[in-house]
Amino acid sequence: MSLFAKKSIHSLMTQAADSEKGLKRTLGPVALVALGIGAIIGAGIFVRTAAAAGGHAGPAVTISFMIAGLGCALAGLCYAEFASMIPIAGSAYTYSYATMGELIAWIIGWDLVLEYALGAATVAIGWSQYLNNLLQSFFGFTIPFEWCHSPFQISDAGVHGIVNLPAIAIILLLSLLLIKGTAESAIVNNIIVIIKVAIVLLIIGAGWSFINPANHTPYLIPADAGTVVLNTGKVHNYADTLNHGWWGVLRGASIVFFAFIGFDAVSTAAQEAKNPQKHMPLGILISLAFCTILYILFSHVLTGLAPFKEFLTTGGEASVSYAINKYMTGYGWLGKLVTVSILAGFSSVILVMLLGQTRVFYTMSSDGLIPPVFSKLHPKFRTPYKSQLLFFAFVSIFAGFVPDSIVGDMVSIGTLFAFVLVSIGILILRKTDPNLPRPFKTPLYKIVCPLGAIVCLCMIASEGWENWARLIIWLIIGFVIYFTYGKKHSKVQKALTEGSSDNA
Repeated sequence: MSLFAKKSIHSLMTQAADSEKGLKRTLGPVALVALGIGAIIGAGIFVRTAAAAGGHAGPAVTISFMIAGLGCALAGLCYAEFASMIPIAGSAYTYSYATMGELIAWIIGWDLVLEYALGAATVAIGWSQYLNNLLQSFFGFTIPFEWCHSPFQISDAGVHGIVNLPAIAIILLLSLLLIKGTAESAIVNNIIVIIKVAIVLLIIGAGWSFINPANHTPYLIPADAGTVVLNTGKVHNYADTLNHGWWGVLRGASIVFFAFIGFDAVSTAAQEAKNPQKHMPLGILISLAFCTILYILFSHVLTGLAPFKEFLTTGGEASVSYAINKYMTGYGWLGKLVTVSILAGFSSVILVMLLGQTRVFYTMSSDGLIPPVFSKLHPKFRTPYKSQLLFFAFVSIFAGFVPDSIVGDMVSIGTLFAFVLVSIGILILRKTDPNLPRPFKTPLYKIVCPLGAIVCLCMIASEGWENWARLIIWLIIGFVIYFTYGKKHSKVQKALTEGSSDNA
């Protein structure tokens, strides 16, 4: 048996062929672009922007978005090439299987759980906080602190969280929608995308005239910016290396990078696209370019409205609504409207993340690396319904009992790791199989691929040791599962063994 056995491109294309037993091809180009935008615009722009600006980058969070956007653009070009020539569910997992072998494919498939499943959990936590904001604005009450926060959080009044019930509820609702069908889910997502993009544009347009130039000076956080006390009681010291200056900007890039993870979720739906060779690159690149521009403009306005320290203290997870209500006189109605759109926007992000996760595991299960329950399709809807229910339970544990700061950082480092391997994968495949038909080719790949890997590695380097520790522990768990189950049940390994027996 070989740990680096590769899955042939021919077998992948055979698997991608539509059949009555496979996933249903229902997504056109507009749906794919909307899928990308639906996943990208959500927690990143409304929560992570304020967290990165308040804690590390200050007004220069716009530069953080540019760095993160550059890394994603370079990786996105590689994703587009892969998605056009290997139009099958599985995203980076499938690409790694074809280029670097089974062990690397397993690592990236297991790693993608950090991106999609924990990404859904992170956004669900944010959804819960904005639900409270909406209830307060429209009805004058909020859900008790203990029932919408994790056990690790304490209110200003000293109340301990127990479980985040609203986060679990939205995950359940969207899981049931995904079980019903991808086409139905895409329709809901398209409607939400139109609403939230319109609101973001409204904030940028209306907020521009309220920008206070003093809030953009100095542009980078100085080392002597002092300290602030967070609502957890922890002291945030701006003198720390990653909390000011250019290192702070780089750390901010690794945080707001979470805002971009949606574009690669498009590639997980390749097996449900009507014309994947032509439309997958469009879905990935157009959604990424559109959202990057929107992010830069939005972050410029947000940091111009309020001093960056307030995003860590008074504003917190609802910093966007806070900034509008306090600093945009006469636009209180917009603050309320933003809360509604944010809830809708978060919903579409969770929807796409849950979709992406189950499609990755659908492919891994079809390859024999994980139990067949993850590739079991509903007899009527032809969706992986058992997998969807299992991930509802898994994601709910993190959404209900872990703070978003911890979960969000795990998502970022896991995604960056995936992007590095995808960038390297294109370099390898161009050398090992140069004649393979490529409907879309990464331009200047000898420059784009290494640069994409380097930019993502730089952002990984800025992650704290806690995130590295979590990633290592997660990968160790994955190795245990692979060597005790996956390697023994791998269809590729079985084929190699049978081939060796025949030759003997």
